[in-house]
Amino acid sequence: MVGVFKAYLTEKRISKKPEEFGRGSLKGLAAPETANNAACGGSFIPLLTLGIPGSGTTAVLLGALLVVGVQPGPMMLQDHPDVFWGVIASMYVGNIFLLILNLPLIPFIARVLYIPRPMLISLIIIFCLVGVYGVRFNTFDLYLLIAFGGLGFLMRLFSFPAAPFILAFILGGMMEQSFRQALTISNGSLSIFWSSPVSVTLFAVALISLIFPLIRKKGHKKSEQEGVKA
Repeated sequence: MVGVFKAYLTEKRISKKPEEFGRGSLKGLAAPETANNAACGGSFIPLLTLGIPGSGTTAVLLGALLVVGVQPGPMMLQDHPDVFWGVIASMYVGNIFLLILNLPLIPFIARVLYIPRPMLISLIIIFCLVGVYGVRFNTFDLYLLIAFGGLGFLMRLFSFPAAPFILAFILGGMMEQSFRQALTISNGSLSIFWSSPVSVTLFAVALISLIFPLIRKKGHKKSEQEGVKA
């Protein structure tokens, strides 16, 4: 989920026509879908090497492996090489089958676009309500869904991008937990965030990714002003 929104925001930042995003831009569709497919394989890396699930799907797989007596982690390649390489081989086989199945089915999948928009939206809302209620069978979750749906409608009405909000909502708890862990390790010293070359490099990359879109946007405005003057 995080990779999908991050890819969408990144593509929108570097695009020469960001105003097309949210209106059926092909790049806006391709970027998050590509990130979603890439994240599926990437989520297996922490599972197979550290025994930590990288997604909800790999968490289910972790439970299945533990049931049959296979412990994912550093020793998995030594203790269960057949399972390790079998999981990796299944990714290649799965991609081949997806290619074989999806190419002929594209015309039929595209017919979803011909469904009247009111009917499609109604079906999506029904599935969302059923899915949310099915998790905990709690009516409060339904009210929460409706409240956030109204918030999303207002954000769209006032042209406020929802993707950064969702990204911050998902990553907020993880960031706070990691921040507390880092301070616990350093006995409350903030110097831990710039005492390592790795952390300094990550800070530099984050700073560049924050400043570069602003510079690019300023350059676009300057070129537009020069074009108007000319």
